[in-house]
Amino acid sequence: MMSELPKTYDPKSVEDKLYKFWVDSGFFHAEVNPDKKPYTIVIPPPNVTGQLHMGHAFDETLQDILIRTKRMQGYEALWMPGTDHAGIATQIKVEENLRKEEGKTRYDLGREEFLKRVWDWKHKFGNRIISQLKKLGSSCDWERERFTMDEGCSKAVREVFVNLYNKGLIYKGHRIINWCPHCATALSDAEVEYETQPGKLWHIRYPLADGSGDLVVATTRPETFMGDTGVAVNPNDERYKHLIGKTCILPIMNREIPIFGDEYVDMEFGTGCVKVTPCHDPNDFEMGQRHNLEQILVFNEDATVNANGGKYEGMDRYECRKAVVKDLEEGGYLVKIEDHEHNVGTCYRCGTTVEPMTSAQWFVKMAPLAKPAMDVVNEGKTKFVPDRFSKTYLRWMENVHDWCISRQLWWGHRIPAFYCDDCGEMTVSKTDVHTCPKCGGTHIRQEEDVLDTWFSSALWPFSTLGWPDKTPELDYFYPTSTLVTGYDIIFFWVARMIFSGVEHMGETPFKTVYIHGLVRDAQGRKMSKSLGNGIDPLEVIDQYGADALRFTLATGNSPGNDMRFSDERVQASRNFCNKIWNASRFIQMNLTIDKDKAVELPADLAIEDKWSLSKFNTLVADVTRNIDQYELGLAAAKLNDFIWESFCDWYIEIAKTRLQTGDENVQKVLCYVLSGAMQLLHPFMPFITETIWQALPHEGPSVMVSAWPEYKEELHFAAEEAQMESLMDAVRAIRNRRAEMNVPPSKKAKVLILTEKKDTFAAGAGFFPKLAYASEIELIDTVPADAAKMASVVTGDAQLYMPMGDLIDFEAERARLGKEKSKVEADIDFVMKKLNNPKFVDKAPEKVVAAEREKAEKLKEHLAKLEESIAALQ
Repeated sequence: MMSELPKTYDPKSVEDKLYKFWVDSGFFHAEVNPDKKPYTIVIPPPNVTGQLHMGHAFDETLQDILIRTKRMQGYEALWMPGTDHAGIATQIKVEENLRKEEGKTRYDLGREEFLKRVWDWKHKFGNRIISQLKKLGSSCDWERERFTMDEGCSKAVREVFVNLYNKGLIYKGHRIINWCPHCATALSDAEVEYETQPGKLWHIRYPLADGSGDLVVATTRPETFMGDTGVAVNPNDERYKHLIGKTCILPIMNREIPIFGDEYVDMEFGTGCVKVTPCHDPNDFEMGQRHNLEQILVFNEDATVNANGGKYEGMDRYECRKAVVKDLEEGGYLVKIEDHEHNVGTCYRCGTTVEPMTSAQWFVKMAPLAKPAMDVVNEGKTKFVPDRFSKTYLRWMENVHDWCISRQLWWGHRIPAFYCDDCGEMTVSKTDVHTCPKCGGTHIRQEEDVLDTWFSSALWPFSTLGWPDKTPELDYFYPTSTLVTGYDIIFFWVARMIFSGVEHMGETPFKTVYIHGLVRDAQGRKMSKSLGNGIDPLEVIDQYGADALRFTLATGNSPGNDMRFSDERVQASRNFCNKIWNASRFIQMNLTIDKDKAVELPADLAIEDKWSLSKFNTLVADVTRNIDQYELGLAAAKLNDFIWESFCDWYIEIAKTRLQTGDENVQKVLCYVLSGAMQLLHPFMPFITETIWQALPHEGPSVMVSAWPEYKEELHFAAEEAQMESLMDAVRAIRNRRAEMNVPPSKKAKVLILTEKKDTFAAGAGFFPKLAYASEIELIDTVPADAAKMASVVTGDAQLYMPMGDLIDFEAERARLGKEKSKVEADIDFVMKKLNNPKFVDKAPEKVVAAEREKAEKLKEHLAKLEESIAALQ
């Protein structure tokens, strides 16, 4: 056991030391254990080059609360940690560094040398976020830490790719994709964020080829018109039916293109005629497929115009737009321009406007994978908390497009497709191919593209447990129990893990998906670099300690909702730490019972003991239920209320008199409740609870491996709880009445109690006088004859009387009230002069006059109360 608790709690002096003790003791490590039920959480792997931000701190705190609780409840609790290679994000960082430090690009280095640099970067910064998670108190099983590009995870990625390819669920196709010109790579639909931007709608005249007139198309993207290979109208549109089957001339380019009917066309939008550019719009691409249109790509990968753009070749897309509009206007083809707001796709990484382009890419066929992944949610095998997010998930899965999984990057899992330069054969293989299986040639080159980073993180719940090998861990810990993550990556990650788990493991990867919101600033704004309102969790830990940060994040949280973070809230959590510390230190200093033995509750319990034990017993049930239902914010609030109010402000205050007499029973109850409260609070505030728990008398090396408290029917004392509530109501009422009369606690007064519950007040005789600042108490049967000369209060169970002479010095109080009355009368006089002045009332703003009237009303009310008090003193 620890020695006496220091005078003040200093997080810095205990946190690192305690964390090392937990790790060295192996408390975080989980093993396959047939005697225990498993409980598994896989960490959403942070980016390998990441820095801990408030979103991580929030996410990890919630996971740690769950894992610490389950560990104490006797589960074999595994929290699987690790980091993600993060594809684009990491490569961009290293490229930026290379450009700044050496003025070079990755192409100057070549693929092999550049990848060496990325690995160096990973080794240098890869553990930074892990060490920061430890500062937070995360009880991950660090012996099992994984990385999405480690040997085991890479083996799993190849296994999945080849299996899906062999099933016909992965294919390489020339299809329209989202292209980020800045990151120079394809993006999946989930990586595109849409925002409404002001734009224009250009009406352009396309002459009919037979010279019989023209039709007008409306477009938001004139810069792609060089790639037009058709004009579409709705076949039900009476205005244009007669033109279907004819051709028109593409202005400036002077190319003849067909006019065709397709029901996709919205007759209400623009002119009802749509230019069709299959290579640069997903809907146009679909129409192009249906009507066998030619595909003409007009942009390069950096969004400049290519050779198909004719005279515009080499221009940037926005420069091209200006030039095209100018030429159309000069050629007499521009009919009009309208303002038009439209949805624009941007890259989730860099914010650049995404360019839809046809490209040869690798895709996962989603329809066959989506159905079973929807079934597990519909059948309740995977539940979302809150449930509303299951609808978000299902809606997305119903409308899911094939997933573009290839990325034009160097950092990541290289696609295991091998091309033979001798005969053109492509081989997809789990192992590297050096000889062509078709012609025996040895001129083999591997696909240049790498896989989308989410392809490997989609396998995280089972690749980290040893799959594709059949390991004991996989058998025991899979499916995992709870996934904790933000609503912003349901499509990116959650959906992909579900369909991957169902496809490759035959069952859902987790039973519950607990969704939390974002951490916002005090004004409710999203934390961002551009607003400069981000708060560094490490600075908060440095200033207030990890427990204060964790408790703030937990108390502001309800499932699925955003939370606001402010310095004031952290200070309140720090104050809570100090309150617990001071109370614990007071108890410890007053203990005389044997510190070497676990404390048994005494047989003889006073009313206040039973009340405290009963309240604690209810707390055990409530907190356990709240955590089981993922209402972690509610659990934290109940812990705060019980410890601060019921335990510190009431029970310890009541216990003080008994402690002075060396009463061992009260010591045992104090230790029992404090020790149990520290166990319940431990998942939320691990460091302070461990420090206090170790300083109390009981057995066991650490609070984190002690048994979670359980509700005990024999500690439910309903009658004593009701009695104590009666006594507490009376104490509160007396204190409030004395405060109204400005009577200091040092001035004791006799309290006469008229009640039918004499037994209750008799039972509290040991502590009631002290709490009610009473010189003595007397139980009476009738209203006192001189009740008019007493201060009285009424509660649900009693009428309480205090002789005025005991409470106040009549002369001094009359003088004080008289002085206050004169001041209020002078204030009223001053305000009324203003209000009786027509110049003021007529000329001053209405708001000002109204404020003065309100002030006059309040002053008059105050005067009436003072006169009432003065009359009572006569």
